[in-house]
Amino acid sequence: MLNAQTTLFAARLGKLLDQLNLSISCAESCTGGGLAYAITSVAGSSGWFKQSYVTYCNEAKTQMLNVPVKTLNEDGAVSQATVEYMVKGCAQAACADVAVSISGIAGPGGGSAEKPVGLVWFGFFVNGNILTKHVIFDGDRSSIRLQAIDFALGKIIEQIENSK
Repeated sequence: MLNAQTTLFAARLGKLLDQLNLSISCAESCTGGGLAYAITSVAGSSGWFKQSYVTYCNEAKTQMLNVPVKTLNEDGAVSQATVEYMVKGCAQAACADVAVSISGIAGPGGGSAEKPVGLVWFGFFVNGNILTKHVIFDGDRSSIRLQAIDFALGKIIEQIENSK
């Protein structure tokens, strides 16, 4: 079940993609397909949503999105380098105009001083341009995942609007 803000963001994104005749794909880790679920909850999404990759384990990131093993070993799955490779691999594999990648630590465990629970990295690909960003969200596992989905939707809308 989506909250009201997520539903509004997804509808706004869908309208924008439809108006600009753009396609979108997702590469997700910590959100487990939640972003794709939100986007495809919009009626007519089959007109602009291409495909989604839920690459929860490192092997999937390498196999499906061409994230180098060296990057995963040196920088970790939750890193700027990893989400950049994820979003590029997603856009290329799906032949999408727009792509979003997400990798983070939703908790309750798995965090460290360097990478705390709530740290989520995002990659945004719009017409060949890539932006990466990280946010540290507060809350429990479910809350962190939902905040990450809303952040991704809002930021990709912003990136598309700025690329017009």
